[in-house]
Amino acid sequence: MVDRPLAGNRNDCKAWEELGAKAAVGKAMTIADGGYPGTELVMPHRRRKSEDLPDWKEAHNKSHKQVRACFERVFARMKTWKVLRDCRLKGDGVHHTMLGVARMHNLALAG
Repeated sequence: MVDRPLAGNRNDCKAWEELGAKAAVGKAMTIADGGYPGTELVMPHRRRKSEDLPDWKEAHNKSHKQVRACFERVFARMKTWKVLRDCRLKGDGVHHTMLGVARMHNLALAG
C-alpha cells in the first residue's frame, strides 16, 4: 500500500490507522519496529534495565530482526541510488517514487 504522507507531525501508530493500512492488512500477522506500541503489530520484545529476556523472547527478536533486515536493505539500496534522497523534500516526490517502485515490483512478479 502506497499513500500520500500525512500532514504535520504524525506518529507511526496514528498514521497506521488514519491511512487505512490497519484495515488493509486485516487479521494478517504484520511485523513492525518498536514505534507501534498499542497496536496489534508484532514488535520486538524490550528488555527492562534490571533483567534479561527469556530465551524464547531472544529467539523471537532474532527472527524478527532477520525478516526486517530484508526490507531495511531495500530502503538502504534506494537511498544509495538516491531514489528517495533526491525527492524527499519536493512535495509528493516520495509518494510518486514509491508508487513507481511498487509498480515495477508488480511487473517483475508478473513476469
